[in-house]
Amino acid sequence: MSLNALTTTLDRLHKLHMSLLDLSKRKTNIIKASEMDQLDGLLKDEQRHLAAIQTVENDRQIHSKQYTESNGRSFDEPPTLLQCMETAPQEEKEKLSDWHGKLTAVITELKEQNELNQKLVYQSLQFVNMSLSALQPKDERTNYTRPNDENKVPAPSRSLFDSKA
Repeated sequence: MSLNALTTTLDRLHKLHMSLLDLSKRKTNIIKASEMDQLDGLLKDEQRHLAAIQTVENDRQIHSKQYTESNGRSFDEPPTLLQCMETAPQEEKEKLSDWHGKLTAVITELKEQNELNQKLVYQSLQFVNMSLSALQPKDERTNYTRPNDENKVPAPSRSLFDSKA
């Protein structure tokens, strides 16, 4: 099998990852602006991208296996790009190395962007929890009780919503 089929698949994989990175950057802005309706649509786009990436990744595994077998080496598992580079002739190693560098760079940037988004969502949830805690009534005693009245049972506190009403 020629290198062409493998590099075509790697190109498609790279383009999908770049597109997913763009979505992730848009997600950052949407999270900052608290636009939940836009976030919902963007998450659906992300799911479609991930499904497409999985499909292309399956193709890459098939092409990688065929490529390494055509170079006289067989693997039990689908070979990685580095394993393809090990079996490739010298002039093809450089092309595969370039693709490896491109894919590694975009995946690293995507990982960093996703970590940022995760932190932003976590901070948003903390803010929501803090706001809810501020709205809930506190169980404070407004009446004076003697310090030595340990045997007395305190009166039950009432909720903000009276369920008996």
